[in-house]
Amino acid sequence: MRETPEELAELQALLDTSLAGSTQHLRSIVAGATTDAGQLTRILTGMCTLAVSTVTAKGEPRISGADGHFLHGTWCFGTARSAAKARHLAARPAASVAHLRGEDLGVFTHGTVEILNPLDGEPAADWPELLAYFKEFYGDNAFDWEKEVVYFRLRPHWMTVYAPDVTKL
Repeated sequence: MRETPEELAELQALLDTSLAGSTQHLRSIVAGATTDAGQLTRILTGMCTLAVSTVTAKGEPRISGADGHFLHGTWCFGTARSAAKARHLAARPAASVAHLRGEDLGVFTHGTVEILNPLDGEPAADWPELLAYFKEFYGDNAFDWEKEVVYFRLRPHWMTVYAPDVTKL
């Protein structure tokens, strides 16, 4: 868990407002089967496989997988700079991601991505900290960290969690 008390409070507010503003159908499914922010950050450690949804220039949906890392209350994920997903997100930064673990966990997030390490321009202020984390996780020489991979952070505006039995997680 890398979240500050302020980040946990922001995440909890996001979870609460997202669920409160959801449809009755979704609330009926998730009611009594969710987590709080603290539980969620303890569950989402290490690499979590994400389904990342983007949109083409023609407005066609695309979905692909990515290694996701839940850091500071947001999803961070990378891909090759030449990947279609990278082009879609650079042009149209609205995205949705889902992390599923069978019937035990579903984390669904909608938001806007920011590029953490652009080829041209300034990296995110916390990129050095995040890069150190990724290098520790994947290995210092796993990629050409400047030219080969691009990392995104999904700034969520909506997130909900389905976890019927947190003790299984």
